[in-house]
Amino acid sequence: MKIPEKPIFLIFVSLILASSLTFTATAKSTIEPCSSNDTCNALLGYTLYTDLKVSEVASLFQVDPISILLANAIDISYPDVENHILPSKLFLKIPITCSCVDGIRKSVSTHYKTRPSDNLGSIADSVYGGLVSAEQIQEANSVNDPSLLDVGTSLVIPLPCACFNGTDNSLPAVYLSYVVKEIDTLVGIARRYSTTITDLMNVNAMGAPDVSSGDILAVPLSACASKFPRYASDFGLIVPNGSYALAAGHCVQCSCALGSRNLYCEPASLAVSCSSMQCRNSNLMLGNITVQQTSAGCNVTTCDYNGIANGTILTMLTRSLQPRCPGPQQFAPLLAPPDTVPRDVMYAPAPSPDFDGPGSIASSPRSSMLPGGGILPGNPANGPAGSISTASASSVSYFFITFLISIASFSLALSS
Repeated sequence: MKIPEKPIFLIFVSLILASSLTFTATAKSTIEPCSSNDTCNALLGYTLYTDLKVSEVASLFQVDPISILLANAIDISYPDVENHILPSKLFLKIPITCSCVDGIRKSVSTHYKTRPSDNLGSIADSVYGGLVSAEQIQEANSVNDPSLLDVGTSLVIPLPCACFNGTDNSLPAVYLSYVVKEIDTLVGIARRYSTTITDLMNVNAMGAPDVSSGDILAVPLSACASKFPRYASDFGLIVPNGSYALAAGHCVQCSCALGSRNLYCEPASLAVSCSSMQCRNSNLMLGNITVQQTSAGCNVTTCDYNGIANGTILTMLTRSLQPRCPGPQQFAPLLAPPDTVPRDVMYAPAPSPDFDGPGSIASSPRSSMLPGGGILPGNPANGPAGSISTASASSVSYFFITFLISIASFSLALSS
């Protein structure tokens, strides 16, 4: 049998190895298959690449600047808050609309106009913080030569997102697309977002609790779901814990009460023209709660927000008899617009503990919505079964490379 000459064979093996290494360097991302035209609210985890005004961040993603502030529990009542300069390296949650495009979940509502120094790599890695790759931008815009970008060209930026029916383990959830950093571990991510290793593995169809810098994970955030009628234009509103949301054309502000799944809405602090917010057949206004202790228990009456339809704010008077009168509801505190990066944002999670199987969980705090075990990784319930992760692909590539090296060594031994 004729053995290939050493130089030619080595070149062939080198090319294969290079392509294999390129494959392993590709960041994995959760992909949710879809077939309908429905949309959902989702979040992007974004780290500022430079100092930017709130309005400039909003322009990058074509979203309402006020919605960005509320998603991060930043007080919108500060003067000229939209022009407040946010510091570089600040981590923000960006609210976006997640759509079904070409059979998978993504957001394509963001457009970016190229500047003189731009290339696809800098736009992907720097401007959008690794939420998208240069190849994805190239494909979405049919760019033939990525080295030739005309200044002022409008590019569609396909951003990752997930819906999974707005649930996680059958409970309301909003999904955050999170770009893994070098210091991250799965246990650190789970601890930061009050979830478990098991749940993160299930949602992202991971075969092992290993993450690499640049991976994009779908992180389920515990949320409160509205019960508005279907004819309401904001039907299906879900607000994640720790965030606020505006509704009814900036007239109503909703939040999720800490430690519960009760959605609480009240008039927003913005000075806008709004329709009546008084509950019918009552002197109570939207958000008002009255309690009256009786021998049979506590009579609780609330004036609740029930969506908006045809420009009219819908309210609903609710009466209930409870064993004891409830105390004041607690919500995530509204913060002043940050001038520096908070210490808890530049966190360094502890090293991941030894993995003892699917039952391993992150330490406190832990969400009551997420059980610690009972679901095998890669077989998630309630939606995330369609997730795709290349965690196992890197292992396949490793063994493939090892196999090629073995062949190369054997061939060199035969030829010598």
